[in-house]
Amino acid sequence: MSDKHRIVAALIALVSGWAASCATPAWAQNYPVRPIRMVIGLPAGGSTDVMGRIVSAKLSERLGQQVVVDNRPGASGIIGIQLVVNSQPDGHTLIMAAGSWGTIGSLYKLPFDLQKDLAPIAFVGTSPYVLVVQPTLPVKTVADLIAHARANPGKLTYAGSTPGSLQRLAGELLKRTAGIDMLYVPYKGTGAVMPDLLGGRLDAAFDNVLVLAPYIRKGQLRGLGVTSAKRSVVFPELPTLAETGVPGFHAVGWFGVFAAAKTPPSIVARLNAEISALMKEPETRDRLLAQGAEPLPGSPDDLRKYLAREIEVWGKVIREAGIKGE
Repeated sequence: MSDKHRIVAALIALVSGWAASCATPAWAQNYPVRPIRMVIGLPAGGSTDVMGRIVSAKLSERLGQQVVVDNRPGASGIIGIQLVVNSQPDGHTLIMAAGSWGTIGSLYKLPFDLQKDLAPIAFVGTSPYVLVVQPTLPVKTVADLIAHARANPGKLTYAGSTPGSLQRLAGELLKRTAGIDMLYVPYKGTGAVMPDLLGGRLDAAFDNVLVLAPYIRKGQLRGLGVTSAKRSVVFPELPTLAETGVPGFHAVGWFGVFAAAKTPPSIVARLNAEISALMKEPETRDRLLAQGAEPLPGSPDDLRKYLAREIEVWGKVIREAGIKGE
């Protein structure tokens, strides 16, 4: 090969390499180029839907493109997740994940892999639960409840809703961690639980701290502790279960944003930066706290590790308790 040919070949290689290296960054730099869809795999009006709408509205302002909420409920959220898994990995289709993502793989046969087929983008927040008992029960702390349950095996009742709900699983985790036997009583939602709990026909329940706080403050229910690792900002006077008898106990609702796997790293980084920034805005923080959720900005890797932990922890509880999906 002549020197002339070598120079031409080198120039072609240089230009080709430059084009390959710049194509994706140039495309990603213009992101977003059209409206973004925020999929909610659960019905409108629930906590996941509310979180999705708060984030979407603020993200629209920061990105300069409308972020449209698209509710796709059904099959415990599986329909919405599948839609995102099958979407183009270009950051224009996102999904608001919920705590149920930690349980659905152990309850149902999924047509996708949550940890491989989705790209974690950013944490949004966590939603602590609280353990309450009806006031006539002779217990004032979690330690009292554990002692009472050990003295009366299988007699204390606690409420839950669907098999994979945190209300149910938090109770199962308490039973296994504390070595006690309590009877699970299924209900269809908090609205059905409250009459029996307030009427003394049910002994205990776990539910969102915001839902139960009014009953605790009025003395209609006795709050024993919150399920988060730290005290709740919403109800700081309540101790954690870890403080009052169950070291290491952790069972909280959580929310995070994901996209399809293979979404370009530059787009993931842009979305993470924007969502993390809006989580620190006082207005957004106040709106989340009003829903019982505490803002929790975090990296994509933080979210990936958290999901993996949730799947491992709740999968073990579900298997040991023999819980089956409906």
